[in-house]
Formats: sequence, structure tokens, C-alpha cells
Amino acid sequence: MQQRSLLELTMLKLFGIVFFCGLLSPSQEVLSGLSCAVSPAAMQKVLSDAILQNGLLQQHLQGLVVPNIMGGEGLLSSPTSITGLHLAEVRVPRLSVSLLPGIGVQMIITAKLELRGNCLVGLLSDLISILVDVRITANIKCTNFESGTVQVVIEDCLCVLGAIKINLLAGLLSLSVDDIVLTQLTATLPGLLCPVVGIVINHVNIQLLSTLNAVIPVGAAGTIHYQLASLPFTSGSFLGMDLDGAVKRVGGSIIPHDSSPSTLPPLLDNLMVMGMRPSFLNSVLSLLLQMPSQNFTCTPGAFSGASQLQEAIATLLPAECSTCLGTSPLNIKLTLSGNPLILLEENKATVQLAVTIQVFIQGSDGLILNLLLLQANLNLDVGVSIAGGRLVLGLSLGSISLSLESSDVGISDISTLKPHISSLVVELLLPLLNAALGIGIPLPNVLGIPLLKVHVRILGGLLAILV
Repeated sequence: MQQRSLLELTMLKLFGIVFFCGLLSPSQEVLSGLSCAVSPAAMQKVLSDAILQNGLLQQHLQGLVVPNIMGGEGLLSSPTSITGLHLAEVRVPRLSVSLLPGIGVQMIITAKLELRGNCLVGLLSDLISILVDVRITANIKCTNFESGTVQVVIEDCLCVLGAIKINLLAGLLSLSVDDIVLTQLTATLPGLLCPVVGIVINHVNIQLLSTLNAVIPVGAAGTIHYQLASLPFTSGSFLGMDLDGAVKRVGGSIIPHDSSPSTLPPLLDNLMVMGMRPSFLNSVLSLLLQMPSQNFTCTPGAFSGASQLQEAIATLLPAECSTCLGTSPLNIKLTLSGNPLILLEENKATVQLAVTIQVFIQGSDGLILNLLLLQANLNLDVGVSIAGGRLVLGLSLGSISLSLESSDVGISDISTLKPHISSLVVELLLPLLNAALGIGIPLPNVLGIPLLKVHVRILGGLLAILV
């Protein structure tokens, strides 16, 4: 059992991947999509749930065999031997976490271990139960970052035994036997428990790494591949992680994004802060807003300002074209041009979006007469919410500017069209954009911390999600 544990611990050090350790400060060269700061309290909850509440520690300690204890003189000056000693139960285990700035994480597990076996004192044989307090302290850090993974290093695992209680022969064992048991357990238990703790940590790493390295679909449009962008790092008050989010179209290529350094807001009483950078959000918006051109016939039922728009355009037509609108319906084609651009200012988010608006009529012969080709530059106000682990953006019209690109009929003054085009954008285009954004941007399930009681803050150059 001991040899196998030592082998598994060696494998852990070579191949394990960890989430909750770190070295030094984050690299300034990292171009990540988002960053996270996790509080010690959140880490303690995550680790306690994974190791203790889920029974992982009990499972791997169950049946642990302890070497035989051969003692000197015990009851009635007779030799004492304890055999078949094994771990029967882990009682009241507790786990605590502290951060070691620039080094990693210190994890402390305290518990009462109940060991059972057979005891022979002189000519008297009976079952023995030994209850011993243990405190296991392990310093954990990581190194050798490569392709989203890091290697685990467990250093300075220290196992200290405390109070010991022996139940045998109605408590008639002498204190000398207690001393013998404590001495031999002190010599053997640390070499058994520390490798088991290493194995447990490895299992937890594998479980929680999937929350940091995951490919998540974005509706039918594409995927986001989240993974660690650099080594995790620790300060005295939080664990920091930079994550990259590779945004990829279905059947297409990755939409690139870069990043500039940004500072997360302080944790305060929050469990976690996640910061998303504009360049990453822009790449996701480009994925979601892949909208084909939209064609509408300008009839009263199309939108509330359709009649007014048609009348306004009629007044702009030269005399020789005054009968055009009477013979053919007015058609409108909306085409998104360029990529959306999100701007994050203090307490305000806006999306800039360019739209080409073609107003034309098509004769019975199929020929198209282009009345107007407009460029509309939209400033859209952004509302932000969290639903189902996704960041949902809602757009509303803030302002619009119009420019005339061309006109086949000689229209040059479009100043009267702005309110009607605004109505067109609000009633026809924005519902389509919001429907496309309604599926939301999937967020990484960092360490399994649920996104409950979430507060979103918009800062200069950063969208911060506080849990």
C-alpha cells in the first residue's frame, strides 16, 4: 500500500495539473480574454466540498494499513503487540486554506482517525481501538506552464499527531503502552497519510481543471474554448488566474483578439471577481452578430414609421421621378458592415455598429433603381445581466448618424430622414440583434463556483462580474 502510494505521488508530481497554486506575479505579456481573482474563503469552500463533503478523503484513506506495533512492557509487565491495525473511520475532518504570496497555497486538514486492530498483552487478546488527532499541512505550488497546463509540486507535507486515546480491556492499559503507540504512529503515519493527500489533490485537480479548460458552444454560431493563459498566481488575499477565450466560428477559423493590461476591482466580501476585456467581448459579438442582409417592403405594416418614411423620400425625389413610388413598392435592405465594437467606460457600455441601408424600387422588368444608399453609424446602449451562467447583452438605440453614400436619382439632402431611419432601426433591426445576442455569452465555470447573487460592474476598459 505504501509503495503504491509513493508511486502515485511521483506520478502526481510529474503529470498533475493544478488550479489553486501559483508563482510570482502575472506576466505582462499575457494576452488573455478574462481574468479571475478568487478569495481564500471561496477556495476553502471549493476544496472542502471536493475533498471532505464528497467523501474523497475518506474513500482513499479507508482501510489504510498501519505497520504492526511491537511494544515493551505493558499491562502486568508483559510484552505488547498490536497487529492488523487499519483505518476504520475519519471523524470530524476539517480543512482550511491560506495563501502564500508568490509561492502557492497552504492547505491544512485536521481530523480524528480511528484505527482498529488486534492487541496481545501478555496472554490477553482483544480488539483495540485507537483514536488519534492528526494535523496535515501541505504546501502546494505549480510550475512549468505549457499549453494551458501546469505541473503540480507538493512541498513540505507535514503530519503532526496530537492527542491519542486507546480503548482496550476496559481501559486497563498502562500509560507506557500509550507512549509506545504514539511513538510508533508518529514514525509511520506521516509516510502513509501525505501520499494519500497527494493522490486526493490530484483527483481534485483533474475534476476542477475541466472548469478552466472547456469548449463551450455559443448557440449554433460557434464555440469558445476557455483555458489557462499562464501560471496561476497568489497574493496574500486572492488566487489570480488569466484565462484565454478562443472564439471560433462553426466550420471556420478563430476570431482573433488581443488584450491590454487591466486591473480587477478589489474582492472585498465577494467570493470571486471575473473581469472580461473589450477585445474578447468584441470577438464574441462578431460571432453572434453574423446576420445576413435583411429585406423589407416599406408598407404600413412593416413598422410604425413606414408611411412617414415613404412620404419623406417622395418629397426628396426630383420631378422626373415623382411617379416612381406610385408604380413600384419601396424596398429596404439592411446590411451590417464591419465588426461591432464595444466600449467600456465607467458605469457605461456602448456598442458601435455600422449598418448599410439601401432604399430601392424594383421595376416589373427586374431592374433596380437605387434611390438611397445610406451609412448609419449606431451608438447602442448596452444592458448587462447574468442568466444561466451566461452574460446576456441587451441593446437599445442611443444615437444615430447618417451619411449618404450614393443615389441613382440625385438625392443629396437626407437631413429629414433621420427620425424615420431611427424608427426603422429600433423596430426592425434591434429586435434581430437582441434575438441573436439573447443566447448569451457562456462563462467559464471557474472552480465550480456558482454564479449566484451576481453583481456586474462596468469599469473603464473592463466588465467585472462579482460573485
